[in-house]
Amino acid sequence: MEVNSQRTLIVIPAFNEQGKIGRVIEKIRRAIVSDVLVVDDGSVDNTRWEASAAGAAIIEHRSNLGVGAAIRSGIDYALGHDYEVVAVLAGDDQHDPSDLPTLLRLIREDGFDLVQGSRRLGKLRAPSIGIFRRTATFVYAGLFRTLTGFPSTDATNGGRAFRTAIFRNSEINLWQSWLDGYELEPYLLYQTIRLGFRVTEAPMKVVYHDNGTTKMKPLRDWWHILRPLVLLTLRIRK
Repeated sequence: MEVNSQRTLIVIPAFNEQGKIGRVIEKIRRAIVSDVLVVDDGSVDNTRWEASAAGAAIIEHRSNLGVGAAIRSGIDYALGHDYEVVAVLAGDDQHDPSDLPTLLRLIREDGFDLVQGSRRLGKLRAPSIGIFRRTATFVYAGLFRTLTGFPSTDATNGGRAFRTAIFRNSEINLWQSWLDGYELEPYLLYQTIRLGFRVTEAPMKVVYHDNGTTKMKPLRDWWHILRPLVLLTLRIRK
């Protein structure tokens, strides 16, 4: 149920998630009373229709623009419809929406501006995670701690919640084409910390199973995730 009256939108970027997206929406409905928006990022299956049948609002990209572009479309929708809080979950059923109330409570009641999900807090261990991903997420969190001073345990978890008010700060510019892919999420976390917003982590499980597997290409897409840290630290981008 809702923690308080702040208008909240759950944004789900989705690309070819037929057979999963409906289940994700149903789990969200059981976990929390909130509006749900699915951004169909150029799917060629029945993602859009399955999401609509489950009761979600839909934004459709005619082609696959990237997860960053999909999240940005969700944020644009939230800003245009006066939502105060946005939470982002994956469309492939990796996240457990029962973790959402804790993330949202930290924003609504404790005053945080962004809450980053962590698969390493609350004794979570993501036991089915592959060795490459386990190592990469661990190393990335360490690098993120070094560059930002933020005590990150999991900077690459796709689950998070934040206030839309943070976008009043013009230095958080998500509307750059280089953020269309996986770059947008670490960019947002890095910038909110750098600019002094109140940021914390909260437990959020990531479940790796046959019906919810990542579409990431290990080398190419991990560079996309690392890229904002390099460019922002060196002040090549802003």
